[in-house]
Amino acid sequence: MELQDLHSLGQTLNLKDRMPVVFVGHGSPMNAIQDNQFSRAWRALGQALPKPQAILCISAHWETWGTLVTAMERPRTIHDFGGFPRELYAQEYRAPGSPWLAEETRKALGPDAAGLDQEWGLDHGCWSVLKPMFPEAGVPVVQLSLDMAKDPQAHYDLARALAPLRSQGVLIVGSGNMVHNLRLVRLVTGSFDDFIKPFGFDWAIQANDLFKKLIDERNHQPLIDYASLGKAVELAVNTAEHYLPMLYTLALQEPGEETIYFNDVPVGGSLTMTSFVVGRPVEGKG
Repeated sequence: MELQDLHSLGQTLNLKDRMPVVFVGHGSPMNAIQDNQFSRAWRALGQALPKPQAILCISAHWETWGTLVTAMERPRTIHDFGGFPRELYAQEYRAPGSPWLAEETRKALGPDAAGLDQEWGLDHGCWSVLKPMFPEAGVPVVQLSLDMAKDPQAHYDLARALAPLRSQGVLIVGSGNMVHNLRLVRLVTGSFDDFIKPFGFDWAIQANDLFKKLIDERNHQPLIDYASLGKAVELAVNTAEHYLPMLYTLALQEPGEETIYFNDVPVGGSLTMTSFVVGRPVEGKG
């Protein structure tokens, strides 16, 4: 989907019954302060969607033992990265938290399935995307952690339980990268601009295309069992944390809901920024 198409997204999706679900390839945290194709698309997406009551974000950058939900009134902005310009460390995203959503999330998952957290805050997988999307920081934000003890199937099953939140005006955002292998990143110029110039190794493009094919077929089980999908996928998902937020988004896809892609480009050779929105098309437009 092109940037201009994102502006008409709200007219393309039926948003009356439930909020759509979003997966965002977040890439470099520099996207939060750069005016580039990715940040512009996030901005357009924020303008296209109705204002949520609250946002629940599943970020690649909060891994825990056990499932946790942030429950503080004022989550801190976490600068969980190194080697970037001072301007990035000065960024703050002062969105309020939502004890209400934290409790609703725990209720949806089951009282013993998740604990309430008062310490974490908003990591860059969350705020670097939401800052362009909702720059006024007026929407309450809660994060749900990735339990390192769970396998992909368990993450997918856990995500299914979050479905009722969509009917309560909650925008659920998974933030990671479909293809993410930092060990094999190729920086041509050695600058941060390498992470916005389209370039992908053959295996990265192959894996990304396979993922999209399975998504379009609504064939989620091979995506859950991704370790059996071959060498290209083995390289694309050398660690699971950036891939799992995509499974949370897909688990919430209901029958008849379409997938709309944006930012569908590879960067740095071994990452893809491919992102998508899941929602029901308006009758006659799907």
